[in-house]
Amino acid sequence: MDTLDYAKTPGDTSWFVRDRFGLFIHFGLYSLPARKEWVMRLENIHPDEYEKYFKHFNPDLYDPNLWADLAYKAGMKYYVITTRHHEGFSLWDTKYSEYKSTNTPYGKDLLHPMVDAFRSRGLKTGFYYSLLDWYHPDYIIDYFHPLCDLPKEEVLAMNAKRCQAKYNKFMRDQLTELCTEFGKIDVFWFDFEYGISYEDHNSIVEPYVKNCPYLTGKWAKDFECKELIDLVRKYQPDTVIDKRFNIYDDTGKVIDYSDFIAMEQTILEEAPRNEKGERIPWEICMTFSGYYGYDRDEIKWKTTKQVLNSLIKIVAKGGNFLLNVGPTGRGEFDERAVRILKEIGEWMKYNNQSIYGCGEPPKGIEACEGTALTYNPEKNRLYVHLLDYPELGCAFVKGITGKVEYAQFLHDKSETRINYMPGQVGEVPSSNKELVFFNVPIQKPNVEIPVIEVFLKS
Repeated sequence: MDTLDYAKTPGDTSWFVRDRFGLFIHFGLYSLPARKEWVMRLENIHPDEYEKYFKHFNPDLYDPNLWADLAYKAGMKYYVITTRHHEGFSLWDTKYSEYKSTNTPYGKDLLHPMVDAFRSRGLKTGFYYSLLDWYHPDYIIDYFHPLCDLPKEEVLAMNAKRCQAKYNKFMRDQLTELCTEFGKIDVFWFDFEYGISYEDHNSIVEPYVKNCPYLTGKWAKDFECKELIDLVRKYQPDTVIDKRFNIYDDTGKVIDYSDFIAMEQTILEEAPRNEKGERIPWEICMTFSGYYGYDRDEIKWKTTKQVLNSLIKIVAKGGNFLLNVGPTGRGEFDERAVRILKEIGEWMKYNNQSIYGCGEPPKGIEACEGTALTYNPEKNRLYVHLLDYPELGCAFVKGITGKVEYAQFLHDKSETRINYMPGQVGEVPSSNKELVFFNVPIQKPNVEIPVIEVFLKS
């Protein structure tokens, strides 16, 4: 059974469902206030006031080769960069906006050298592009816009002078540049539709709509997303596109033009499936702390083990893990991110075989408490990740009785002996004959999360 079989999609996901691990980078003017990438909206900063960050943006220590080295050594296979986030600032020398890196004190294109640096190390290229734009003069003000809390009459007067169709044309022009001036783009990561109204609001939207119930959001049709997708497919037919909006046909049925489901900060219990029951490629993006942009005062940082746990558990469910970094205003990765990326790289150096080319185990094979299983169908190997190292010197797996050819620790290829019946391996019910027991040292190896590689019989 090939557990990497997924539904056919318009783009080429063959690499995506095998590479598994990528880097998300949120970089923009919001790195200067250092209070999250949504700071403009969270604090309702007027675009005129926000201009001070544009006038002082100068990431003088920016070296994309250092970024690429960290990602490569961490074991990442692709990256996704915010070419333009909700604030409307572009990282490249676009012809369609003056609100770009080349017009800041830094004065240079940030995107081209980044693409070159990551490509030179073999990482695939991904472009994030926001449907929102809090700077563009034709973008219709809605409840996510930082100007929405102005007096109603003032907002309506501004909207009367704006033209969403012109803004949508602007997006298509910029996307044409991104599709034609940077070579092969492997991922397009669009963000996002939010057409819910005040009457239908939920707990997530409520804080944004309570002061402006007369404003709604924008659906995919408002952004003319079908035209955006068609444009990207025209120039980059093999690229994989995330599903962050729904496009409907004339009958109201969703027509899926995307290649993978993109979610945030959570781990699915099982791989999502389409109406035919076929698995759909999916990806979870997560942060080291709270938000995605640089947040100087954030103290709730994950540990290296917590990040590795997320990577392993996501792959064990058949998904991809996109780990985010928010560079500082000087263009460097936060020192805490650098440390954890290096520690992840140390683990991946010895255990990446349990990640690349792997997904969920075949049906009937189950992990015991404190472990997670990944499976490589091409090699027919099972990987037992000891998330919580067993105190009794024994780990076990259900559903592989009589199927084990050999087992070893992955980090040093030392044999891991097996038992099919519980003997001197702890208080496990002897009636359960479906378990295979792996004897491991009482003292945990010097590895953050040890992995047992199990060679299964063909």
